Amino acid sequence: MILFPNAKINLGLYITAKRPDGYHNLLTAFYPVGWRDILEIVPAKGSETTLTVTGRSVECAPEENLIMRAYRAVAERMPLPPVDIYLHKVIPDGAGLGGGSSDAAFTIFGLNNLFGLGMSTAQMAGIASEIGADCPFFIYDRPMVATGIGDVFTPCEVNLDGVPVLIVKPKVHVPTRDAYSRVTPRTPDIDLSALLSSPVEEWQGRLVNQFEDSVFPLHPEIAALKEELLDMGAAYASMSGSGSSVFGIFPGADSAKLSLVAAERFPELDFFVSTNHV
Repeated sequence: MILFPNAKINLGLYITAKRPDGYHNLLTAFYPVGWRDILEIVPAKGSETTLTVTGRSVECAPEENLIMRAYRAVAERMPLPPVDIYLHKVIPDGAGLGGGSSDAAFTIFGLNNLFGLGMSTAQMAGIASEIGADCPFFIYDRPMVATGIGDVFTPCEVNLDGVPVLIVKPKVHVPTRDAYSRVTPRTPDIDLSALLSSPVEEWQGRLVNQFEDSVFPLHPEIAALKEELLDMGAAYASMSGSGSSVFGIFPGADSAKLSLVAAERFPELDFFVSTNHV
């Protein structure tokens, strides 16, 4: 079975409170985009489950990969034969795009289908929640407002289908601790779902990723990248998650021409133009 785990972007991200357990409550909207990895799951040739990773370098041992954690989480609940899993990594790591979480969620989905396990969407999302807060989102894989620690999801009506979204990953990694270091939690005075239902052209300056407050002073090249996307004509630009990728939304733009311009502007950076979103 071959699957194509996709990335996500954050449409607004607010840190609303620090919790007694040390985590933070968030308010954000996850939106699926078409930057994808390639994941294949087949019956094992041997007696043990294996993971082989190609493409981009993944900085962890195979047994620690979220894919293997997802396999073990399913196997704890029901008998599973060993499988060989092949991941061709395309989505950049450390980019705020959720690539690892997506790989794990699609592993759960793939195992369910390959072996006819009969798990419901809710059951698969429950298993995914053990892997990471945002993992269940990729089981649903539709626009969602997330609250709690990013693990409580409510569907929202925002549709960017056909609208080019240019995502650019700079050559910098933003540790999560650094992203939280200068953020002061506050409750935003907005209705996120209502704002997202307004035209994209009305978002800039109103729809905010609060992590930019702490990340931009530490990494001015990310702030400069956001400004460059706006200079290119993006109606809205923002950092995704806690960084380091930045995206711009270009209503009315031609995606092929936008890709050519991006190739000229960012010859040494990873980028992707998503138009037919998930």
